[in-house]
Amino acid sequence: MKSIILREIKSFFGSPIGYLVIAIFLISNGLFLWVFEGDYNILNTGYADLTPFFTLAPWILIFLIPAVTMRSFSDEKKQGTLELLLTKPLSIWEIVNGKFLGSLFLIVLAIIPTFIYVKVISNLGLPEGNIDMGSTIGSYFGLLFLIASYSAIGIFTSTLSENQIVAFIIAVFLCFFFYFGFQGISSLIPGDSFVSAFGMQDHFKSMSRGVIDTRDVIYFLSITVLFLSFTVYQLKSFKA
Repeated sequence: MKSIILREIKSFFGSPIGYLVIAIFLISNGLFLWVFEGDYNILNTGYADLTPFFTLAPWILIFLIPAVTMRSFSDEKKQGTLELLLTKPLSIWEIVNGKFLGSLFLIVLAIIPTFIYVKVISNLGLPEGNIDMGSTIGSYFGLLFLIASYSAIGIFTSTLSENQIVAFIIAVFLCFFFYFGFQGISSLIPGDSFVSAFGMQDHFKSMSRGVIDTRDVIYFLSITVLFLSFTVYQLKSFKA
């Protein structure tokens, strides 16, 4: 599995993809949070917290992560190397996990530079250091689980077609539906909060409060494992 992970990482940074993903994520967040006027501008909110970042990041990642994962298996199919990959002395689970962890590594690498925002906000607070670290740490954990779920969905959709654009569009739709869809459906039902509990947004917001609830962790892990299992099933049917 280690060889698959290293192969994925090398492919990302052996082409402009890895650098573009990191640059696009950081630049887009930086512009909305510090430059553009609007609700996401931290300097305009008057509060020393990163709520605007954690509100904006999941929406950017809905498009960014599918762009990273769309080539995972669709490219293998198109080039005819999937059969060769499946004949390697690795289980299908090891191949899928290798692809998944390689993609996850790249996105987490894009998140790490945003830690500087915590230092900047802390310095801007009155008094200095006046920042809710519990909420911030919880939000970063929530973002990590969200990235894992998005990545699993993207890896799965890359097995559905050898066309990367098709894989990208399906992944964006599924990520959007699981993040916002259930919340949207819940808003149409007066007094209903049960449906929203099936969506990622509800659990992400819960973790953003600074409390790591086992129900939220189990939810994200379940979504991740579910879509990785779908990926394994798809590859087994292809192998058969």
